[in-house]
Amino acid sequence: MGTGEDGRGGLRERKKRETRVALSWAAIRLTVERGFDNVRVEDIAAAAGVSPRTFNNYFASKAEAIVARHLDRATAIAEELRARPRSEPLWEAITAAVEARFALGATEGDTEGSGQDEQWQAGIRLMLSEPALQREYHQVHLAAEEAMVAAVAERTGTDSGRDLYPRLVAATASAATAAVMGHWLLAGRRLPIGPLLRDALRQVAAGLPEPGPGPAASPPPAGEPEVPEV
Repeated sequence: MGTGEDGRGGLRERKKRETRVALSWAAIRLTVERGFDNVRVEDIAAAAGVSPRTFNNYFASKAEAIVARHLDRATAIAEELRARPRSEPLWEAITAAVEARFALGATEGDTEGSGQDEQWQAGIRLMLSEPALQREYHQVHLAAEEAMVAAVAERTGTDSGRDLYPRLVAATASAATAAVMGHWLLAGRRLPIGPLLRDALRQVAAGLPEPGPGPAASPPPAGEPEVPEV
């Protein structure tokens, strides 16, 4: 009987996660299409196939629903870091955690998969440019960074309240990820985000050495857009 109860409980939790994700994606999609001021909670709930009351069980506002994807993915990175082998060097573990959990569709509960690249890019632009969302986004960013601080402190045996190290690592990883996001948004879909994240974090782990004078880049073939350097 206990196994059956656990199974039902697990199913309920999965359904809750899926509902949360569906509401957040609906909030992002509708706001991108119509503008923040032209979307109601009722519209979001209808698009996700639930009632406004159900929406209110998950989110206090449409702004919170929009930024929820960012928080969930960032929190998942901290969880993934905790799960990495303890024998793995810290920055290798962080890089692997970011790659594993940052990609679209990797966060538990995402059911639509990596076909949402354009929607996610539009959502990030929205979070960064819409004044009504900026405060909520900032709060989520701080919460996500605190989750990484705790994970780094646990992994390294440091005290986040006393030692600077875990906070410094988390802030550095966060800044590198933000830089990649900005570069990715400027480049559009011409650059996959996974390799950009890996390259950025490896450069950080190496101490950000200055780029050496490499061979001159070959011009792109005729008819193809030039891809910005990483």
